[in-house]
Amino acid sequence: MEETGRAYAQPTPSRLYIHDDLTAEVARDLGGASAAAADARDLLALVAQDRGRVRVLTLAEQIDAVVARGPHAPFEATLGVGAAGQRVAHALHERTGWFPCVRGVGVTREEDGTGGYRLAGTEGDLSERLADLGACSSLAIVDDTVFSGLTMKGVIGALPVPRPPRTHAFCLRGVADSIAAVGALCAITAGVAAPGRLLEEVSFINASGLVRRIAIRRPGRPPLAFFDRPEWIRAWFPAVHAEVLALCRRLNARLEPPPG
Repeated sequence: MEETGRAYAQPTPSRLYIHDDLTAEVARDLGGASAAAADARDLLALVAQDRGRVRVLTLAEQIDAVVARGPHAPFEATLGVGAAGQRVAHALHERTGWFPCVRGVGVTREEDGTGGYRLAGTEGDLSERLADLGACSSLAIVDDTVFSGLTMKGVIGALPVPRPPRTHAFCLRGVADSIAAVGALCAITAGVAAPGRLLEEVSFINASGLVRRIAIRRPGRPPLAFFDRPEWIRAWFPAVHAEVLALCRRLNARLEPPPG
């Protein structure tokens, strides 16, 4: 295993939340009766067997939880953090009408190669790109997950000073302490807020990241899927890690076949 893999070792969390962004997508794209759709369903059923420790989250229940913590008047401007944040903002807007004007901000977290993480994909100075938002009367910042809080805090810190008088962050899920840290900067609404120490007691992953090479971003190198770090799979799913790895690899071959 490469040095980066060892530096980013994962403990076995007391509680692991998995956002299922995989089964419906595969069924939609390849058909509900396809082999890939069957593999995706089998994978989620397999990881969910550890009922005392693993909880699979659906998009619908998380949207419902955020909506229940409203209402909010429509925001003049909305920042969707990355592609995931934009999708969440549009999904919430369909239900609530809160975010009529969504603008993407291409910020993501990547490994720095020394055991830590940094913001990446800002395409220039983020503060300059967000400078025009100082004229807004209200601003929403929407992401899918607040895990360490690095991404959300980075976006809030790049906003013009003074910030719009009604600035409010939203996420579907996150670690309670990280959400509280964001809440010290501006108001925040979260659908699922899980208590506990980051990684050791609580962790969040997306099911798509188990099988698609989109989950682990590295500077100057192609991204990886979680199954590319088998020791992570072993830590997250100790009782069934071999079966999970086999399913992940098979499903990846169906979804991301090599060129040619």
